[in-house]
Amino acid sequence: MELDADFDAHLDKGGVRVTRRDVQLLRAVREQGSLNAAAAELGRSYSRSQQRVVELEDGFGQLVERQRGGSGGGGSSLTATASDLLAEFDRVEAEFMGVAEAEETVFRGTVVEREGELGTVDTDPGPVQAMVPPGTRRVRLAIRDDAVTLHPPESVPETETSARNRFHGEVREVVPGDAVVRVTVDIGGDTPLEALVTETSAETLALAPGEPIAASFKATATRAYPDDPR
Repeated sequence: MELDADFDAHLDKGGVRVTRRDVQLLRAVREQGSLNAAAAELGRSYSRSQQRVVELEDGFGQLVERQRGGSGGGGSSLTATASDLLAEFDRVEAEFMGVAEAEETVFRGTVVEREGELGTVDTDPGPVQAMVPPGTRRVRLAIRDDAVTLHPPESVPETETSARNRFHGEVREVVPGDAVVRVTVDIGGDTPLEALVTETSAETLALAPGEPIAASFKATATRAYPDDPR
C-alpha cells in the first residue's frame, strides 16, 4: 500500500486524507461491532459517519465489511486493509510525536538589510535570511530542528520559490530516537545547528560524527524576535 505521510499525523492516498478523527471512527467500529453503534459512542451523526467511510474507501479500498440481518442482527467489522491502515497511522503518529517535541536553535544577530517582511541578519555562523519584525535591529533567530534539511555536502539544492539559508558544516552528534534522529551540526560559531531527520534519511546520508554535511532551512521558517540585551 503506497501512502504519503507527513509530520502532522495524517495519511494521504489518491487525494483522500485519513486523520486522527477518521482513525477514531474505525477503531470504534472495531470495538462496537457496527457503524451505527460506533457513531453513537463517539457522539457523531450516523449518516455523516457512513458518508465518511465511503469517502475513505474511495481512496484506500474497502475498510468496513457490513453484515445485514441474520440471527445476530447484522453489524460491521474492519477489513484487513483497515487494520493495515490503522497500523500505518500508529507508526506515523509515533514519528509525529517525536517531531512535536522539536527543539529550536537560537542565533543572535543584527539586521543589516530588509526587503518587506524578510531581512538579512548578520550572525556568528554567517548571514541568515529570516522573517524580521519592523523597527528592530538586534534580534534572536529561532530555527526549529524539524525545519532544517540535511544534504550531502556536495549538493545543496537551489530553490526559486523561497529564500533558503544554506550552510556547510560537520556532524557533531547523532542521537537516534524511536522514529526520528536528532543531529547536531557544527556550522561555525559558538552555537551548533540542530536538525531532526527520519531514520531513512539518516541512513541514506550515512550520518556520523566528524562527517561533512550541508544544511538548509527556509527564510520563511526562520523567525526573528527583538533581542533582550541583558
